[in-house]
Amino acid sequence: MKGEVIFLHPDLGVGGAERLAVDAAIALKNDGYQVSFVTSYHNPNHCFQETKDGSLDVHVVGSCIPRSLFGKFFALFAYLKMIYCSFYILLYRNPDVVFCDLVSVCIPVLKLKVNNVIFYCHFPDQLLSKKGGFLKKLYRQPLDWLEEKTTGMADKIFVNSAFTRGVFKKTFTSLEIVPEILYPSINTRSFDETPAGPAKQPGEFVFLSINRYERKKHVEIAIKALKEVVKTAKEADKIKLQVVGGYDPRIEENVSYFEDLNSLAKSLNLEDKVEFFKSPSDAEKTNLLRNCDCLIYTPPNEHFGIVPLEAMYLKKPVIACNSGGPTETILNNVCGILCEFDPDDFARAMKKVLEDEQFREWLGVAGHNRFKDYFTFSSFAKKLSREVANLIGREKQD
Repeated sequence: MKGEVIFLHPDLGVGGAERLAVDAAIALKNDGYQVSFVTSYHNPNHCFQETKDGSLDVHVVGSCIPRSLFGKFFALFAYLKMIYCSFYILLYRNPDVVFCDLVSVCIPVLKLKVNNVIFYCHFPDQLLSKKGGFLKKLYRQPLDWLEEKTTGMADKIFVNSAFTRGVFKKTFTSLEIVPEILYPSINTRSFDETPAGPAKQPGEFVFLSINRYERKKHVEIAIKALKEVVKTAKEADKIKLQVVGGYDPRIEENVSYFEDLNSLAKSLNLEDKVEFFKSPSDAEKTNLLRNCDCLIYTPPNEHFGIVPLEAMYLKKPVIACNSGGPTETILNNVCGILCEFDPDDFARAMKKVLEDEQFREWLGVAGHNRFKDYFTFSSFAKKLSREVANLIGREKQD
């Protein structure tokens, strides 16, 4: 065994941050490290397969701490949960490295005993917080200060894209650290080994959207664009949009946004053309990707975006916003189409992909090749393993 690495993550659900942490754990385990997760919440019915089938050890700590107080103070309670989990690690574990993400306030606690702490910054938390009035600003001010100071205490900082690195530098102005980019990848083995599911109907053309049911993902763009596409399509009756999302009934936004999207589809008379899926299993999601003809990725200024990579690996063309992480993964009109944040622009791209089969197939093949050149799981794993080895080696030299 090369060493022990603990992954400290607040809520081990099914989002992109969770996928990154799970893939990082698999990469290090495959390289000979002993790995496990410490988290404050893990629901076997709402998680990635590797965290419930025994592939990765998961220890739930601090679940007695509530998520909020009367629907408020989510950030504060997330901080408390991670501090509680950190003390658990100090008292009962002795890892060589702790890999944490999302919440940095745990780092000074971990540093009381753990020599090597890696922090993966998906995006500064203070920029994800919804705006509010004077009291909200007063509440957030010390939390934002803590985020900046504690992030700088990590021994190694990664970010998920050049876009996020730029935001990191503009946000954490007191830090002289230049974080290193570690692009997320996907564990392609799980895609290759997933048994084929039911095929789509003959002649059917399927656009697919995969995101959590959160308003910032702007899935309504895809639904509105579909309305424009079917107006002039020759075989409109064979066109579908499948909307797939992580859905947690504990989260009010998931529930309300899901209802709003359903209402939008009905108001546009698209009930028979838009299908909604809540938190599908990994195998179900993989087969939805296999069966689709094109991925529609609507969030603007997405920090990275793992779903476009999944589609590219499976040779599916991607239509995404011309901002954020997708501008680093997708070459416009080469392996996908980058659009303005506008339903009409998305509709034009969707029509082009729909009507030109040769162009569609060319985009898919080019996307697959770009994935192999820049975003493979082996590249991700090698870089992460090298950095972990460097940290442990430095510790032994000291």
